Amino acid sequence: MAISRRTALATLGLAAAFGPAWAQTYPTRPIRWLIPYAAGGGSDALARVVVAALARELGQSVVIENKPGAASAIAAAELTRSAPDGYTIMSADNGTLVYNPALYKKLPYDPAKDFTVVSLLGRLPTILVAGPASPAKDVAELVQLVKSQPGKLSYASAGTGSPHAMAMELFKKEAGLEMIHVPYRGGALSLQDVAAGQVPITMTDFAGGGGMIKSGKVRPLAVANAKRLPQLPEVPTFAELGYRNVLAEAFAGIVVPARTPADVIARLQAAAQAAVRDPDSNAKLLEIGYEPVGNTPQQFAQVLATEIPRWHKLIHELNITLD
Repeated sequence: MAISRRTALATLGLAAAFGPAWAQTYPTRPIRWLIPYAAGGGSDALARVVVAALARELGQSVVIENKPGAASAIAAAELTRSAPDGYTIMSADNGTLVYNPALYKKLPYDPAKDFTVVSLLGRLPTILVAGPASPAKDVAELVQLVKSQPGKLSYASAGTGSPHAMAMELFKKEAGLEMIHVPYRGGALSLQDVAAGQVPITMTDFAGGGGMIKSGKVRPLAVANAKRLPQLPEVPTFAELGYRNVLAEAFAGIVVPARTPADVIARLQAAAQAAVRDPDSNAKLLEIGYEPVGNTPQQFAQVLATEIPRWHKLIHELNITLD
């Protein structure tokens, strides 16, 4: 069920305001950074770009742990079991915070109750790509091909409920396509099989798929963004091709367990923002396709308050359920 803008702001952005003031010395030991996807995907790429700057800002080592599976629920459930002290943080994307509560009747976590947002680190527009063996050279040919074989052709995704899978659901709805979904445990694995010709197409992002796009292992067909990407100026937007509603991005931010003290969150937010704005980190994020953000908990909550109703509406219209 979709939640209101007011509820999203209250539960996801402002819950930390009531934590006790005890973090003047935080942090005093290393911090775990949980990534809900396999190494090589967009969320993982972002974390590995900013982790050194984040550790420098905090004055402690920050150790990345990849815990993929169950549409990010494995890592999310571990976060809910962690102490609310700032020593376990997690990358959270659209799947974790926006889609899953509508896709699953039962989740081992409730983002509105179990998490407090810290900062949105970056945004990634999604890109439709085809493998070199695909006969479709553009979106028009792809649509024609799929419609000639309804329900027979397949597409890969970074995982059920991932931003890439949901972007494809949006495109399928707008284009009237019937296809078979082949979910993987991360974007890197799905791209490998598309490049190998095992699955014809997938949605990706430039952080996870830019290397394969530049090397010609996969072919970009369209970007789900309001404007063309500077990294792919020759690739049209879906809107240019007549699908103006196909706007979909992956985003990645940091969340912590609910009841984490407000001053700990403030320390983390300041460090995360500084890490994103660090000249080396910022340049690298732009290079791999991210739009760097580094905002406040309140601003992150406002993003969610916009995204949750939009995507929950699509999920309910298509009657998508994953349990």
